Amino acid sequence: MELLRSLMFVPGHRPRMVQRALGVGEFTQSDLDVAILDLEDGVPHDEKDRARAAIAAALGLPRSGDGPARYVRVNRESAARDVDLAAVLRSGLDGIVAPKIDGPDEVALLARDLDEREDAARIARGSVRIVPSIESARGLLEAHAIARSSDRVVALLFGAEDFARDLGLPAERVAEAAELLYARSAFVVAAVAARRQAIDGIWPDVADADGLRRDALQARRLGFTGKSLIHPGQIETANEIFSPSAAEVSYARRVVDAFDGAQRKGEGAVALDGKMLDQPIVDRARRTLMLHDNVSSKRRTPPVERPAASEGKLLK
Repeated sequence: MELLRSLMFVPGHRPRMVQRALGVGEFTQSDLDVAILDLEDGVPHDEKDRARAAIAAALGLPRSGDGPARYVRVNRESAARDVDLAAVLRSGLDGIVAPKIDGPDEVALLARDLDEREDAARIARGSVRIVPSIESARGLLEAHAIARSSDRVVALLFGAEDFARDLGLPAERVAEAAELLYARSAFVVAAVAARRQAIDGIWPDVADADGLRRDALQARRLGFTGKSLIHPGQIETANEIFSPSAAEVSYARRVVDAFDGAQRKGEGAVALDGKMLDQPIVDRARRTLMLHDNVSSKRRTPPVERPAASEGKLLK
């Protein structure tokens, strides 16, 4: 499973910010999992061309160690998105964040477009992943279908601020965003049902570190696997919260050891600390250990070549 604990939006028209996020040039490498180089809302209209050129140049720079995955958030309008993809679809691009997705057909169309562009660019078919961003009530109702619309989709991203605007909610969040509890829960269920990761929305107040921590903890409890960010100072908190703690890893190892030991002895019932261990508990323990291994090694999912006929189709 690809590590998607921390995903930071970076305005594409600010070349030094882009290089800092990627840890290239004069900048040292951070622990960021994904840099989302932005061509959409974070870039003024008259700076779009500059942003495209800056991002294209950055994608051509060599990677540094276990640097972040390089994703680009493109524009939603088809004409602008065509120009975006023409500029950034090249070796070095790991994925596309597709904003304001309301239905599965939009993702299927993007997937078919990527098929053609990858072939033309002579890069591996299927190497560019897709993260649809759901930012409306309509999109939430279609979230499961969106998640299954292409096997390029690795995760869904919850656009909390635009979603709140769509619902007509107040501008200021209160009570750990309790007003978004249903939406966030439904979002996770839709993503997990499609076997995709769920990425939570941003915490907008970069000065409120305690608020970020509470919000991220709530997201993890709901089942999110990562969080989108807007400032480098938020990376450490996101990575910490969406990684297994030392206590969680220790307990998971004890669970797996106890279960596997009982299985080798042919014992049917397995208990640990007086509590019965059933299969769901063991499976969750194994998942915890797998995530811990991924975090420890910063593994990333390699590109997968797929037959042309399989892309862009709705998965049944």
